[in-house]
Amino acid sequence: MAFAQSPSSKYYEVRVYHPTPGKYEAIVDRFRQYTTKLFEKHGMENIGYWTPIDTSRKELIYILAYPSKAARDTSWKHFGSDPAWRAVVAKTEANGKLVEKVDSYFMTESDLSPAIKLKKKSPMRTFELRTYTAQPDKLPNLLTRFRDHTRKLFTKHGMENIAYWTTAEKEGVQPKLVYILAHPSEEEGKANFEMFRKDPIWEKVKADSEKGGPLTVKVESVYMKPTDYSPIQ
Repeated sequence: MAFAQSPSSKYYEVRVYHPTPGKYEAIVDRFRQYTTKLFEKHGMENIGYWTPIDTSRKELIYILAYPSKAARDTSWKHFGSDPAWRAVVAKTEANGKLVEKVDSYFMTESDLSPAIKLKKKSPMRTFELRTYTAQPDKLPNLLTRFRDHTRKLFTKHGMENIAYWTTAEKEGVQPKLVYILAHPSEEEGKANFEMFRKDPIWEKVKADSEKGGPLTVKVESVYMKPTDYSPIQ
């Protein structure tokens, strides 16, 4: 896979919906029937929709793309005031609200990223959303390690690089690295990561890059399955 490219100027948003207890299937279905189409109507690009494989996590995770931050704000304003959307809400929430809480953060595409391809594969792939919090002032070192070594080693060990972003933060706050890998299954993804970690090349790269200490404070991972209406599967 070729990585060298100019990153897209699109503005991305990750949104995580925490449904009201008992409303998980209802919120997933509302997106299927109505929401994704209304997003498109108002200029939002549907990138992917997933649910965690860990079924104890009742969440809907999705990513949208916009031409810019200003376009994002305009699109959401028009979406929220659209009579068609208000009718959907009235219909689907006749017996109570479907969403208890929404978490959201913004991202820009990194030059680490391959061109993001919205394609469906059969059987559906398993996706892994990984978020890295770097040590203070160590994000450039972390990105360099990914650029020069990590992505290629992922490919070597059967992991598919889907997309790489950095989060948009307030001034003075170090961004996080967010990326998505694809695996045939959660089990194979975890097995491939074990092979990656034991690879002598990776062991040397890690040791050389961390002579001054670890590059990360925290690494978060969630394995996800795409919904049937996700543009990327």
